[in-house]
Amino acid sequence: MTLGRIDPRSVCNLMLDEADRDGTRVTNLALQKLLYFAHARYLIEVRTPLVSGYFEAWQYGPVHPTAYRAFKAAGDRPIDFRAHGQDPLTGQRQQLALPDDTSVYRLIRAVMVSYGRLTPGRLVEISHAKGAPWDYVVGQARDNMAFGLRLSDDVIMERFKHHKVSVGATPLPGEPVEDSPFT
Repeated sequence: MTLGRIDPRSVCNLMLDEADRDGTRVTNLALQKLLYFAHARYLIEVRTPLVSGYFEAWQYGPVHPTAYRAFKAAGDRPIDFRAHGQDPLTGQRQQLALPDDTSVYRLIRAVMVSYGRLTPGRLVEISHAKGAPWDYVVGQARDNMAFGLRLSDDVIMERFKHHKVSVGATPLPGEPVEDSPFT
C-alpha cells in the first residue's frame, strides 16, 4: 500500500493513462493543475502528501517543477508520451512504477472525471481562486519579502477550501457539468 510521497511523474503518467481511456487530450499546463488538485485532495483526506517534492506558484497557477520538466517537451500541445526515470548508477532510462494503492487510482479517476475535460484556462482560473493557496502565496509575496513561491503542504491544507467558490461556479459554455468530489 502506498503511503503518500509518490513520484509526481508516476501520478502524471497515471493521469495521462486515464485521459487516454476517456479520449481526453491533456497539455502540460492542464496536467500541472490536475496534479495539484489530486495532491491537495489526498493531503486533506489522508493527511499525508500524495507526491514527493513541492508545488510552486507560477504565473498560471500551481506547478510541480519535477513534473513540469518531465513534460515540458510537449509545449502547449497535448501530451502523447510518458515520463521516465533514470537509473542513478547507470544513467539508463527506466520506466517509472505506477502507484500500487487502489485509493490513489480512485482519486485520480475522480479528479479526471471532474476536471480532466475542463480547458486549461478554466483550470488556471480555478487554481487562482481568491484566498486559495496560489492566491495566498502570491499575495504574501506582494506584501512581504519572498524567497521563492512554494505552496507548502500546510498552506494547501489550510487554504484549499477557498477553491470551493470557483469549483462550484457555473461552468463556461461547452464545459461538462459534473459533481465535484472537492465540494
